[in-house]
Amino acid sequence: MSIKSRIKDLASTHGVSIAELERKLNFANGSITKWDKQSPSSERLQAVADYFDVSVDYLLGREKIKDDIEAGKKLLV
Repeated sequence: MSIKSRIKDLASTHGVSIAELERKLNFANGSITKWDKQSPSSERLQAVADYFDVSVDYLLGREKIKDDIEAGKKLLV
């Protein structure tokens, strides 16, 4: 799953559009859409991760768990 796909999934889960997310984070219109072809800066990735309360590693696909709460649930199972 690409960075853009993960962000789209998170946005959908939180009831926000990509365009609205870009406005809230003061990104240029369409900038997240370009992340399939261009790598975003670490600052922009961190801003998105902070907005959704996930790790940058989750956005990059390095970890499958969205947050510590979900990790804790997996440990309890």
